[in-house]
Amino acid sequence: MKIITPKNLSGFMELPPKEQVLFEKIKQKLEETYRLFGFYPIDTPVLERSEILLAKTGGDTEKQIYRFSKGDTDMAMRFDLTVPLAKYVAKNYSELTFPFKRYQIGKVYRGERAQQGRFREFYQADIDIIGDGDLSVVNDAEVPSIMYQVFTGLGLHDFKIRLNNRKVLNGLFEMYGLSEIATDVMRVIDKLEKIGEESVKAELSEMNVPAEASDGLLALLTFKGSNSEILEKLKGFAGRSERLDLGVQELSEVVYYMDKFGVPQENYRVDLTIARGLDYYTGTVYETTFNRHPEIGSICSGGRYDNLAEFYTKKKLPGVGMSIGLTRLFYILNEFDYLNRVLATSADVLVIPMTEDMAAAVEISAKLRAQGISTQIYFEKKKFKHKISYADKLSIPYAMFLGEDELKENKVTLKKMFAAEDDENKQCTVSLEEAESVILDGLKALRQGACIQVN
Repeated sequence: MKIITPKNLSGFMELPPKEQVLFEKIKQKLEETYRLFGFYPIDTPVLERSEILLAKTGGDTEKQIYRFSKGDTDMAMRFDLTVPLAKYVAKNYSELTFPFKRYQIGKVYRGERAQQGRFREFYQADIDIIGDGDLSVVNDAEVPSIMYQVFTGLGLHDFKIRLNNRKVLNGLFEMYGLSEIATDVMRVIDKLEKIGEESVKAELSEMNVPAEASDGLLALLTFKGSNSEILEKLKGFAGRSERLDLGVQELSEVVYYMDKFGVPQENYRVDLTIARGLDYYTGTVYETTFNRHPEIGSICSGGRYDNLAEFYTKKKLPGVGMSIGLTRLFYILNEFDYLNRVLATSADVLVIPMTEDMAAAVEISAKLRAQGISTQIYFEKKKFKHKISYADKLSIPYAMFLGEDELKENKVTLKKMFAAEDDENKQCTVSLEEAESVILDGLKALRQGACIQVN
């Protein structure tokens, strides 16, 4: 029989066990934070009818989508979690209470070129707030403030949420007479950081954008000032475009409330170059970058979409949301060794029976688990050194030995695997109740560390 070499498709990530534990802990922290703000979890199918996913995409999305037929069904794999959300809300409208706050963490698929930090299969972690008829712009400030809580809760502080408003951009295009090609101009503007100002000017020139309009637009978009200075500069165009005025008003309100939500100025700023390529964004837009590694690009993005569900229902269901590219973020943190590997274990205690009869080990393990202590038993007939090595390799913080002497005295021997060799309290023989207390106190200290540790 021919042996097939086991390997993954390009762009599909598979993690070793310890790293998978860390990935799951980050997911868990995200879910805890989302629920703290009153969000409900939902799940949507990976496969959808193509007409659902392609109803409103635009840009390169249609080229990247995985699409195929099974029988007479034309289907595609979801490329994000927002379009399936729109279908979900339209389909389940009568069963939902609005504003509907949902989170979803799931895999999405994009057939783009696989490269460092970019994958074809990857997890997204989304939050969205959906209104019925209307939705206060204060929600546009709450969403990024939640993401601020997410990142800082994980232990990441060196990031910046950059925000803009598509009405501001479209209003500026109106002001410069570019409304008819606004969508194309916006896509070029969205590439400003990647290709630079001169390349953007060249592309705009190829689109027959007048040099005066191009220069004026780029001078404004690249203006480096504080949030208040940028807003004041925009207010100087008051009365020249109704759409621009509305966008400036909304952007000012978002900035005001982000401050009230407790987001420090160093963690967010107004950036007029942020456009977001997808056509369904209609108001506030966001992109988040890791300051130490700007070359990585956005690690969290999103925005306001007033008309996303229009292809699935006649009801007006405005929404606002943000999405973390979770696989991408994890890859970055792992590559730069910013993960707290102390947390990379699936068990708190390894129980090691030292007798032929393992019944006592099974019973004691059940008692430990009843106290919320994750417990694994080592059943294999190996040398003692191998058993200890097993606990060490899996980063299990405690090992518990059950020999004949311990069982006769109704005690256990507990070893702190993480303690220094000269630590007098590295190993002790105590009652099971005392051992449980030692373990729980020790775990409390160990778990105080955040998932991310950036020095």
